[in-house]
Amino acid sequence: MVKAKHESCCPVEKTMLIVGKRWTPLIIRDLVSGKKRFGELERSLGGISPKTLSQRLSELEEWGIVNREIFAEVPVRVEYSLTEKGLGLKQIIDSMADWGNHWLKEANEIPAANK
Repeated sequence: MVKAKHESCCPVEKTMLIVGKRWTPLIIRDLVSGKKRFGELERSLGGISPKTLSQRLSELEEWGIVNREIFAEVPVRVEYSLTEKGLGLKQIIDSMADWGNHWLKEANEIPAANK
């Protein structure tokens, strides 16, 4: 597991170091429903580059949030799923969805810099 040299004891700040990266919450959102292959995630996340998706999945795997399962088939099949630790993030993702549904009902309510 990669451990960053970070002195903060604030649990919110430490959590944000993981889930605060672009695309990471959406990857977790997609994996909450079950195992997904790389291509499925890439299509679902429309706009993410394969390189970025690969980097985020590797980071999440190193942090013990995502499990990567390789099947010895031709061609090789790889499936990603959330670990128990990763499933613990479901309530954060659900809360974000609830907040967005309640407070950002119109597309024009999304800040321009994030569109």
